[in-house]
Formats: sequence, structure tokens, C-alpha cells
Amino acid sequence: MSAEGESQGDGLAPLVAGASALGLTLSERQRAQFAQLRDLLLDWNMRVNLTAITDPDEVVVRHFLDALTCTLALSADARARQLRLLDVGSGAGFPALPLAIVFPRWQVTLLEATGKKTRFQEAAIAALGLANAHPLHARAEELAHTREQRGRYHVITARAVAALPTLLEYCAPFARVGGVIIAPKKGDLAQELVAGRTAATLLGARLLNPITITLPGLADDDRALIVARQQRPCPPLYPRAGGAPQKRPLGE
Repeated sequence: MSAEGESQGDGLAPLVAGASALGLTLSERQRAQFAQLRDLLLDWNMRVNLTAITDPDEVVVRHFLDALTCTLALSADARARQLRLLDVGSGAGFPALPLAIVFPRWQVTLLEATGKKTRFQEAAIAALGLANAHPLHARAEELAHTREQRGRYHVITARAVAALPTLLEYCAPFARVGGVIIAPKKGDLAQELVAGRTAATLLGARLLNPITITLPGLADDDRALIVARQQRPCPPLYPRAGGAPQKRPLGE
């Protein structure tokens, strides 16, 4: 059976086509891993609340393909490197797990504060044989002040974590100079971007132009990637403790 026929038979045709549009080719093993991840997610979700998306086709597009759109913020050269990526507030593992599947040379760390979600991540990583993915059960505002984690990562992702100023305060301390923060967002972002620019400057970063998502199935809701580049080390004050990033967002 052809690769196209296999992808149609396992319900992954939209993912295969979308990945191709992003310049990515999925191997037979990677397609099998995505199919297994979809089944694991839906099985666990019947017992543990991991996702509001319960239709298998929607999982493929709105979790898997949506995760791969993060690569739009990276050049082809960057994608080919051995990057260290941190996914802040990883939840059920998105966008981290799809990125770990597609880029086995990357070292992907999933940071999540909710234990049941970390347990799902551990089970999924073991079942899929993802030697390059590593879950961390911790809070970003605490972990970011450890010597081992601060300024360590080339790429930081965060999906549906918080409004942009808060999200940047959680993420920037983990970024090495020259690294990028990638935040998939949707809706009207004008007000967030204004506050986000001020927050980014305080955190040693600079907001770049948003990247609009136009792939089939993801072109609704004004989806975009908000990208910031770390220009200097994040000042040691950040992230602030005691819930301050959410209670008193920078730039607002």
C-alpha cells in the first residue's frame, strides 16, 4: 500500500497533507506513532480530563497539525539542528509530543504542573518509544530560577497558557540568548500584542511579526504564532513569585 493510502486508512490524511505543506515528510513509523498517540489520548480522556477535543479527526488537526505549525517560526537550518525545546504548560503534551515525533534529533522537555497530565505524558512517551522527550512535573515560576534550567533552551513553546505578557514572563527566563519563544494563539490579539511588546522588552526579548496560520482546518479563529526572540539574558527578577505574573502582568 502506498504511503498516501496508509495515511488515509489510519485517518491521518489531513496531518500528512498539512505536514507536507509545512515542508515535513512523515515516515511510516511516525504515522504509526501519531495514530497510537491519538488512541492513547482518547482512551485516557475517558477517565482523566485531558482535552475537550474528543473527535478523532479533530485530534489529528487541532492537536497534531496545530502543533506542527510551530515550525513556521523556525528556518529549515534551525529545524535540522539538535535543538533543546521546552514546552511550558504542556498539558496533555501539545505541541511537545508531535514535535518530538517529527524531530527525533531534538531534545524535548514537557513542563507541566498538574500531576495527572504528567502521568499521561510519561505513559505516552513510553508507549511511543520517544527517547528524546522528557516530562517535568514542576511550576515554571519556580523551575525558571534553577541554575540547570535557566537560559538553557533554543526554543520555548507555550499553547493556551495565559495572556501574552504573563506567558512571556513564564517563558523568557528559560530562553538562551538568540532563542525563540513560540506561542500559538487565536482571536483578536491587538491588545495582547501592545502589552506583550512592553513585557518582552522588560524580559530581554523582542516580539517579531505574528505568523498567520492558513492551513486547511486551521484557518479559522484568526490563528497565529506569536514569536519573540531573546536578545539578552532575562533579568534575574523574573519570573516573579506569588502569582504576580498573572495578578500584575507586565506591560499592563
